[in-house]
Amino acid sequence: MVCSSRRSFLAQLSAVALAARTRAWARPPAGLLFAGTYTNDKGSTSKGIYAFLWDADSGALSPLGLSAATVNPSFLTFSPDRRHLYAVNEVDQYHGEKSGSVTAFAVKGSFGKLKPKNTVSSGGGGPCKITVDHSGTAAFVANYDGGSAASFRVLRNGALSKAVSHFQYTGHGANPQRQEAPHTHCTTLSPDNRYVLVNDLGLDRISVYHLDPSTAQLTANDPPFYEALPGSGPRSFTFHPNGNWAYSLNEITNTVDALTWDAERGALARLQNISTLPEGFSGENTAATVAVDAAGRFLYASNRGDDSVVVFSIGDKDGTLKTVQNVKCGGKTPRHFALDPGNQWLLVANEDSSNIVVFARNGRTGRLTPTANNYPLSHPVCLVFA
Repeated sequence: MVCSSRRSFLAQLSAVALAARTRAWARPPAGLLFAGTYTNDKGSTSKGIYAFLWDADSGALSPLGLSAATVNPSFLTFSPDRRHLYAVNEVDQYHGEKSGSVTAFAVKGSFGKLKPKNTVSSGGGGPCKITVDHSGTAAFVANYDGGSAASFRVLRNGALSKAVSHFQYTGHGANPQRQEAPHTHCTTLSPDNRYVLVNDLGLDRISVYHLDPSTAQLTANDPPFYEALPGSGPRSFTFHPNGNWAYSLNEITNTVDALTWDAERGALARLQNISTLPEGFSGENTAATVAVDAAGRFLYASNRGDDSVVVFSIGDKDGTLKTVQNVKCGGKTPRHFALDPGNQWLLVANEDSSNIVVFARNGRTGRLTPTANNYPLSHPVCLVFA
């Protein structure tokens, strides 16, 4: 009887141990964060794209070092299957022509090494945000200095074709210092993968194009663009998870346009225009990045000058914004930030103080709390999670 009880007890212990091992094996490995940097800024010691291991429990990063040496990888994006990473090279010359470039990389192993696949002309100087469509067959780039936008086919091996579509914009905006010419800054896919939107900081417009994912061909929509307020400078853009609302961040006037999105017509309409700055702020500032949390309850935007991140609540019935918090970014010039995949943390890339700072995020209130997690990296300008 004692023997039988002991065997039963040991069997229970074995079951508990097996369950514990199973849970450990099932636990996802630490994630990866990639950081794009400016390599030729004054004082920069960066050489390209850097990788970090990400611990979602503690909000801690472990540096893995240089993933790939490449010039000014200022915007990064992944293919949907996370097997390839694409980076713009924010320069004005490519093989002697006045153009920046785009480089495709294969992600090798679990420690963030990147293997170059190919590099192609971006179709204009100073390329900015790059986007890959939801099917992984097309990519899109905005060229800030060139005032143009281009699309590319993603080949079977993950490399990029030469430009399939190219749009050269002309004209100027209301601000003679900042809007003397077109300055495209952002490309965004619509939630249904039918449209590509291009923010033009110089023309105060967001152009809308129909997308053929099989060819990466873009054709102008009717209506062809959304017109922002004069002199505002639309820079960064994001859709709400419900697909009915969108938010455009204006760099020059430091405001956000809350917008409705008509997916049938491919049309935007303004609901609201709200400041990103705290009341009473005086001084120079340029707004940089905007993002919505996965639940669609809060919007985040960064301020370069005030060096802060502003938190807005999103009205659940109409999508309008209300300021919740304005928190200092823990450095200087928060050019970019990223919410982690679990939406528990927000990481800020502070370009001019050369550091990445981690904030804890309250999912109920949206508010951010600084942590002690602060990591040096020379001139970080873009963060993407794998």
